[in-house]
Amino acid sequence: EVFDYKPIQPTRTRTMKTTAYSPDERSCGKWADGITASGKSVWMNGGKLVAADRAIPYGTILTIPGYNGGKPVQVWDRGGKIKGNRLDLLYPTHEIALRWGVQDLPVVFWEFVEAD
Repeated sequence: EVFDYKPIQPTRTRTMKTTAYSPDERSCGKWADGITASGKSVWMNGGKLVAADRAIPYGTILTIPGYNGGKPVQVWDRGGKIKGNRLDLLYPTHEIALRWGVQDLPVVFWEFVEAD
């Protein structure tokens, strides 16, 4: 598997509760300014990114079944209700985010392969 033109390898799989959000006031409240908690634009990577608990560092690479066509995405956001074993997946509109619902899914964590 490759991400950002570099090889990556899976490190672990963890079942996590996933929800979805949109970059508008209905999901983000007063923080709906188009900028993630990490300072990145919500539109980076085609608007596909993840909000996670602080225990999962910014930049962590994940694959989530049914999200982004199964392609890797990174954690670039936080959320007040995203604590512990939860992820919130960004969608472009509130209506699309609501369709995701709540799903417990096997999330794969990845890391870049170090060159020998």
